[in-house]
Parts: sequence; structure tokens; C-alpha cells
Amino acid sequence: MPLLSASTGETYTITRIGGTAEVRKHLEDLGFTVGGTVKVITAMGGNLIVNVRETRVAVSRELAMKIMV
Repeated sequence: MPLLSASTGETYTITRIGGTAEVRKHLEDLGFTVGGTVKVITAMGGNLIVNVRETRVAVSRELAMKIMV
């Protein structure tokens, strides 16, 4: 399922990252890698605040749809 559908407060393992090569590289630079974990902290206006690699990151709705957990 896409990260956008994930429940707040739950920890998930990233199974796939979609999008163009540029989008995948951007997400990788933010810390999103296949096999890594991500925890949804809060959802605000369709955007997500997540915890990835012990860092809080804001992710837009569009990018959250490309991260599969």
C-alpha cells in the first residue's frame, strides 16, 4: 500500500519506491530506501510528517503515493 494510506503511529518497512529516476533519487537522498523503516507521525492537509532514519521529514501527497510499504 502507498505510504499515504498508512496509519499514524505505526512503523512500516519500505517495499518499493516508484516514480522517475529523479524522484527515486530525491527520496533516497531524504532517507527513503527499500528495506528501511518509516513511521507516520502526522498527516496535515494531505501531506505527511514521517520519521525515517531517526529524522523527521515532511513528504507531499504526491511523493507519499510513490513510497510503498
